[in-house]
Amino acid sequence: MGILLAIPVVGLAVILQSAIVSRIHVLSGAADLLLVILAAWSLQERNRSAWYWAILGGLLVGFVSGLPGLVPLAGYLAVTGIGRLLQRRVWQAPLLAMLIATFTGSLLMNLLSMLALQFYGTPLTWSESFNLIILPSILMNLLIAVPVYLLMRDLASLVFPGEETS
Repeated sequence: MGILLAIPVVGLAVILQSAIVSRIHVLSGAADLLLVILAAWSLQERNRSAWYWAILGGLLVGFVSGLPGLVPLAGYLAVTGIGRLLQRRVWQAPLLAMLIATFTGSLLMNLLSMLALQFYGTPLTWSESFNLIILPSILMNLLIAVPVYLLMRDLASLVFPGEETS
């Protein structure tokens, strides 16, 4: 059931990301809605479809963004891996795990993006990139992390009825 749910949820998240969320800036950074959704979904206890969500999201974002296709795929797979690892290790504090997964995933995804853009000749320096893009993006992702986690927890309780999700 979780795999079939990935198509509309990830598709809608990519559409919202590209049409609305990416237009809201703090300095030059913007939130990555799909990254936060993948982190929240990977933290759900009975979830077995998180890797499929990450693959689908990485392929869709690679298709619609200007980044090389493997950068979003690798970043979203890493976020999902971090979330699955934290779900096993920090099971007593799911909101803390969500914030850690969002922070580390955002940092990793932005660093991968900046490496790819530097490789293709973008004229930004590392200090400008870090101060104007990466830090504000992490802040925006952390601001939406808790509401997105609560939505994904409720969705997981609907998909996996009768099973306790945290």
